[in-house]
Amino acid sequence: MKLDGSRHCGAVTFQLDSKHPYPFNKCYRSGCRETQGGGGYAINISGDFNSMDITGHENLTVYRVRFDENTERRAERNFCAKCGSGLWVWGPRWPDLVHSFASSLDTQLPTPPEFTHLILTIKSELGRCPRETQ
Repeated sequence: MKLDGSRHCGAVTFQLDSKHPYPFNKCYRSGCRETQGGGGYAINISGDFNSMDITGHENLTVYRVRFDENTERRAERNFCAKCGSGLWVWGPRWPDLVHSFASSLDTQLPTPPEFTHLILTIKSELGRCPRETQ
């Protein structure tokens, strides 16, 4: 499925292909929650990195996250430098994939069959979270 994305300010737009266009993963890790403003951590898995077509490269900024001392365990979070909105994550562990944030997509997405919650030990520390239903 071809996915179109952009930011509200219009400084960055992008397109990519995805075999799995569901925003079905919710990660509760601090890097995912804090850089996306809490609820913006729903991600789209398996976007084809090589299919990305980006307009507004000059308006991108990257925050590099290191999970540990192993340099292969890092991720590059791409943001709009004008408005600060998160766009996608890419990492060398999965160089052919790009994980766009569902909140950055303009394409109407199919309803996911269910959500997968990642890093649940952290979720329990955040207090009670309502079950996602659609």
